[in-house]
Amino acid sequence: MPAPISSPIADSFAKLGPIDLESVPDLCRYLSWVPDSRGRCGRWYSLSSLLALCAAAVVAGAVTVEAIAEWAADAPSEVLAGLGVRRHPLGRRRSPSRRCLVRVLSGVDADALDRAICAWLAARRAAASCEVDANAALQAVAVDGKTLRGSKNAGGKRVHLLSAVDHAAAVTLAQRNVGVKTNETGEFTNLLAWMNLEDAVVTFDALHTVKAQAAWLLDQKRAHYVAIVKANQKTLYRQLKSLPWGEVGRGGHEAGTGHGRSESRSVKVCGIDPAAGGLPFPGAVSAIRLHRRRQVKGRKQSREILYAVTTLDAHQASPGDIAALVRGHWTIENRHHLVRDTTFAEDASRLRTGNAPRAMAGFRNLAIGALRLAGVDNLAKATRHNARNHYRPLPFIGITA
Repeated sequence: MPAPISSPIADSFAKLGPIDLESVPDLCRYLSWVPDSRGRCGRWYSLSSLLALCAAAVVAGAVTVEAIAEWAADAPSEVLAGLGVRRHPLGRRRSPSRRCLVRVLSGVDADALDRAICAWLAARRAAASCEVDANAALQAVAVDGKTLRGSKNAGGKRVHLLSAVDHAAAVTLAQRNVGVKTNETGEFTNLLAWMNLEDAVVTFDALHTVKAQAAWLLDQKRAHYVAIVKANQKTLYRQLKSLPWGEVGRGGHEAGTGHGRSESRSVKVCGIDPAAGGLPFPGAVSAIRLHRRRQVKGRKQSREILYAVTTLDAHQASPGDIAALVRGHWTIENRHHLVRDTTFAEDASRLRTGNAPRAMAGFRNLAIGALRLAGVDNLAKATRHNARNHYRPLPFIGITA
């Protein structure tokens, strides 16, 4: 009988650095919320056990359904038992085949699976909030979309997902499928409807800089926002450009080098008096001007000026805080979407059956969140570490064998 997870396996995580696996909620309880649409005839595995097995395999670095099936085939009976796999009448536990996994993932209720995974991540984040929010002045959530390049939906188009990702921890807190007959803007309120955003800051790019959505955030969610403004809001954009920025002192500046380039950013924040006419955007009380310079070795220096508006005034956030929020919005690209493409090979996936592409994207979100909230910095190293022992992924999803 293998030793319990608590001592030798937990000690092995010291190779990854200081991580915290205390008080991790049991993922299986959340996965049990996903309805099972399969017929009862010939159904041996419970749906929650199959979904938990996929989650554990992806935390161990499995990036395809084939890899998940191979990981399960090599798993000890105690690991399968911990994941909820029933014992076969002949006396042993059998792992599901690739065909079984594809059939289950293609027919799963993807909306319910996303809600279950995001609810688990939100509970996990709440348990780790002291460590995650230690250096964050304001709780912030970034909204952005991502296309699964190798996938296709029923209409023959690529699957496109809209996500809400926490700035500090780079954890997915909500995810919605953008259907063929709608777009990201149409799913914005549906994405955030179930989240508690009171006094939080929602950041989004120019695509979502829509007056109706900003008013909904203020009135229904009692949240703040930082909205990038481009030519899609013509009147507002012209007004921001015409402000006397030369008379406004620089509120913050930062510079850095890396990967063969140097970059500097300076931000100016200008308060707008509503009594003097204000800005033609719901609740906006401050205008932001971000000036970025980038120098790539051997190329001409590039410059970019970016404008934004926010409901935060000088008493609620300093110019440095606002600059951090604008820069933090790109967390969703740099620390989340990029990781899904590089560490978990999302764009290389050619899985196209039913809801399987979206289900696998949900498990990648889960793996990234579970590892980051445990304190892991190098996710590629962590997945390789977990792949060498079938017991290692289980504590990350709150399961003990």
